[in-house]
Amino acid sequence: MNTKSILAGAFALTAAALAGPALAEYPEKPVSFIVPWPPGDLEDVLTRMIAEDFQAEYGVSAAVVNKPGGGGGPFPGAIDVATAPADGYTIGSFVPAVPVIGHEIGIDELTPAKFDPIGIFLTYPFVIATSMDAPYGSMEELAAYAKENDVALGHFGDVLTPTQVTKAFAVNAGFEWGSDAAFDALDCNTLASGDADVINTTLQLILPCLDSVKVLMAVTDERISLIPDTPTIGELDESLNIALWNGLFVTKDTPADVREKIAAVAEKTVMSERAQAVAKETGALVYWMDADASAARIATDQETGAQISTILE
Repeated sequence: MNTKSILAGAFALTAAALAGPALAEYPEKPVSFIVPWPPGDLEDVLTRMIAEDFQAEYGVSAAVVNKPGGGGGPFPGAIDVATAPADGYTIGSFVPAVPVIGHEIGIDELTPAKFDPIGIFLTYPFVIATSMDAPYGSMEELAAYAKENDVALGHFGDVLTPTQVTKAFAVNAGFEWGSDAAFDALDCNTLASGDADVINTTLQLILPCLDSVKVLMAVTDERISLIPDTPTIGELDESLNIALWNGLFVTKDTPADVREKIAAVAEKTVMSERAQAVAKETGALVYWMDADASAARIATDQETGAQISTILE
């Protein structure tokens, strides 16, 4: 071997050593999708579909991990995402309370704001419903009735967006709820038993008795296909135009190419026939809103949420 060849070989080895080991292409190991709620609801069902397709697309294990922690925090599942490496191997599937409110209510691990959206894919079909024999058939009639009579409201928790909107609507419409209480389940039985006069629940929970209830309003940003004659909150009070959505989030330093790979699978999944079948069956709005549009939506929701907080003070 001549001197030139020896020097060339040495140079190549030195360059390789300085460059370090080649970076593996994402993903190369199992990926976790963290859902901070129990299994079985819409966000869980759709996130599982995304995880299945992610595994099929990239050939690595992808699983949904449910880490319930309450609607008002401390969001242990979200903390897992916030404190994981910013490498795309721990992905959050979150409602607005987690990325929008978490860092504002004293949760140290979520402060300052930790998350960026990959995309929003679901609007829950929240509605305001009452029994068929109620003496009101619209939100306007309910407001008039409630000014003279006590009306009991049932909801899933004060911190949730639909509950806040419902209470703010009452203030703007000039009436007060006679009482309100949080329930673990809000369905046909809640109204039939008289435990609440009006319930703030999701449409799929009252589908079995839809013919025997009145749906007064949809707390969504567009009308629900299964009840197309029911107005949205924004139609009745433009200042309260907000909805409860769910989206995929990663920590802020996650590389752009990693985000793009997650988004590519998620968009394909939620627009698939099987995901759209969930929308058709439940009244949920299932779609794909990209990262930029999602960030804009979050900013608008923050402004609307601030207005709601002022109304409720």
